Amino acid sequence: MAMNQAPRPRRKSMSDINVVPYIDVMLVLLVIFMITAPMLTQGVSVELPQTTSEPIDMDKDAEPVIVSVDADGAYYLDAGEEPERALSIELVQAQVEKILAQRPDANVLVRGDHKVAYGTVVSLMSRLQQVGAQRVGLITEEPQG
Repeated sequence: MAMNQAPRPRRKSMSDINVVPYIDVMLVLLVIFMITAPMLTQGVSVELPQTTSEPIDMDKDAEPVIVSVDADGAYYLDAGEEPERALSIELVQAQVEKILAQRPDANVLVRGDHKVAYGTVVSLMSRLQQVGAQRVGLITEEPQG
């Protein structure tokens, strides 16, 4: 009797993954992130100084011109005979302009004391760009510890 029966067809195992639940979960997460992302951006209202400046690419081969501003707002130029002598902003501009006439592609870096007013540093950077400094950047220090 067992020989007269036709063989039963074997069922193939399903090798596909049902991705519909994963798509549902991803859409829910997308909606959650779209709603919460604007809430995460918080800031303090500050009145920024008004000036025009552009980001620069620093050339690592050339020696930069460094202008420093100490906590009292005095300016120093690390080029010349007396780098420790305080200069007026007009004298700094004139000397940087002379240096840039000889080396027009020189980087000009500003090293500002952390206690000096933000507007003083930005104003200095703007005035340096007015005399032809195309590349003006800031010098920072890594925190210790």
